[in-house]
Amino acid sequence: MSKFFTLLLLSVPILLISCGGTGYHEDMSIEESPEAKTLNEINRKDAFDYLNAVRNKPASFSDELGIDLSGVVTRNQLIWSAELAKAAYDKAKDMAERNYFAHVDPDGYGMNYKINAAGFDLADYLMPSKSANHFESIAAGTNRNTGEIMIQQLIIDKGIPSLGHRKHLLGMTCFWADAEYCGIGFYKKPGSTYTHYICVMIAKHK
Repeated sequence: MSKFFTLLLLSVPILLISCGGTGYHEDMSIEESPEAKTLNEINRKDAFDYLNAVRNKPASFSDELGIDLSGVVTRNQLIWSAELAKAAYDKAKDMAERNYFAHVDPDGYGMNYKINAAGFDLADYLMPSKSANHFESIAAGTNRNTGEIMIQQLIIDKGIPSLGHRKHLLGMTCFWADAEYCGIGFYKKPGSTYTHYICVMIAKHK
């Protein structure tokens, strides 16, 4: 039986300023084996493209996803960030290799710390502790999961009363409405608890 699990951070209202950038591109800075590189590249691009399509016309995906998105406001196309993509890939790989599934890694570090360390500068008040998280959605699943399928499941957010993943990915709160930078990492490890892992970062510069 296929299993699918999701997890999202808790957030507080903030206001940050973002700057310009470009669309999706391959990131040469990520160190991967040829097989892992191909799998990550295909799945994260598919996930990124699908996410942008839903953000562009949310209501048109209501039937496909089986949820009512008619009241969701259109958001700008996300801008691909090499820094966020590296942090996201490293997190997805780390969860698979060390066989855990959480925003905070076994060493106590959260994604705010890792995003900042990757070169995507966050405001000082978003760094209250090394375990802080404000910009990450993660999912893991067995069997034939792909980046696009995982984005669909995160948006559907079945069993999550707060709809936190949907709000994060579609910019449905003041906190995430103008977050325009995105990085996605995908990793597969047969024999790990969930086999497929995805990490989606949508954030803003300080």
